[in-house]
Amino acid sequence: MSNTRKTINPYTEEILEEYTLMSQQECENAIENAHNCFEEWKLVPVEKRAKLALALAGEIEKNHDEILQLMMDEMGKIKAQGKQELALCIAICKFTAQNALQQLANEEREYEPGRAIVSYQPIGVILGIQPWNFPLYQVIRYSISNLVAGNTTVMKHASNVFGMAQKIQTLYENAGFPEYAYQSLIVDGKTASKLIKHGKIMGVTFTGSDETGKSVAQEAAKYAKKTVLELGSNDAYLVLDDADIPLAIETCVIGRVINNGETCVSAKRFIVTKKNYDEFKEGFKKAMENIKFGDPKADDTDLGPMARKDLRDELHDQVSQSITGGATIVCGCEIPEGKGYFYPASILENVMPHTPAYDDELFGPVASLIKAQDDEDAMRIANDSRYGLGGGIFSRDEDKAVELALKHFNTGMININGYGLAHPNLPFGGVKNSGYGREHGGFGIKEFVNIKAVMITNTQ
Repeated sequence: MSNTRKTINPYTEEILEEYTLMSQQECENAIENAHNCFEEWKLVPVEKRAKLALALAGEIEKNHDEILQLMMDEMGKIKAQGKQELALCIAICKFTAQNALQQLANEEREYEPGRAIVSYQPIGVILGIQPWNFPLYQVIRYSISNLVAGNTTVMKHASNVFGMAQKIQTLYENAGFPEYAYQSLIVDGKTASKLIKHGKIMGVTFTGSDETGKSVAQEAAKYAKKTVLELGSNDAYLVLDDADIPLAIETCVIGRVINNGETCVSAKRFIVTKKNYDEFKEGFKKAMENIKFGDPKADDTDLGPMARKDLRDELHDQVSQSITGGATIVCGCEIPEGKGYFYPASILENVMPHTPAYDDELFGPVASLIKAQDDEDAMRIANDSRYGLGGGIFSRDEDKAVELALKHFNTGMININGYGLAHPNLPFGGVKNSGYGREHGGFGIKEFVNIKAVMITNTQ
């Protein structure tokens, strides 16, 4: 296999850059450098690490336009949503800086012979393996919390966003972080997997498909190394009997086509009770047909191209398999002619269990529309999934919706009468095949620390 990788603009299909992959030895050298850096970095006071997180926020702001251009060029993100991703990353850096002291502070605990201290100590070099769909956010969200905690990081980014990978390392260096505290490794997935067993890698965080995530976790488990996994999902959005249908339609369209439909925690299965099904379907179809796809840089574009041709082809294969399994087309579901890896906003209905549109993750702008008999049946269908990352409920009875969310909906995150991605002050993560561990909200900063108990016996 070639030791080079090319990045391709998914809108123009033109080659952007060609990158030479690092060798196994170069990667191992990077890990050794990260470990040597860690030995000094772990002794830097949390206050100073937090100040550098604020400096990183400033570097992201300073490089706003260049980063936005990379997002649009490398993976086809539309301009408005690229700006939102940048703003989110800045907010994450600031939240981490503002809350690190409290989150990592020593705690005094009762200890009968004297006193005890519980402390949160960094553990070493953390390997990150991250995807392309949020090319800045996915990296910042895990790396800044680990660096402020006192760890160092080496990161394998997706090969179609290697330009962003290099840019992120420059951002960290320009913010004042020590050399080797953060490093982007220009490697393929096979090489990255081999790095898990390296003696100086102390933990692994992975975002991607559930199949690959399980392989990463299995490899890490051989060496008793902790992992955090944020995997795929087919999030269900429930439109209950008492739902505000216009609100549900408007929100569900946003939730399905955001980030060109290539979002783990986005609306994918739309479970609508029999009472509202026809009204919702009519409005949903009209709204999806009005979604405009085109140049990611244009202000009036709603939907950009998919990130790679193979991803679009895979999505269309899933649609075709679902139709063979009984699903019918409401709109879209055909690859348009012309340049760019586009797929239109699409809806399938009569979606059957044991088909991709029901069981799997459709990572593109295709909605699965499912009719439920009543509210109870809708909840049953929503939980009939191997995944559990996010989800949504539409109901005018807020108390009932909260009750369902807290006690019955088996996912890590739930929206009620709205849709949102990630928030710096709230935990992000899932259950079941959507993974384990949490990021954001002060939880991620403690995922890769040694929770150490120190017991002091009173000798007087």
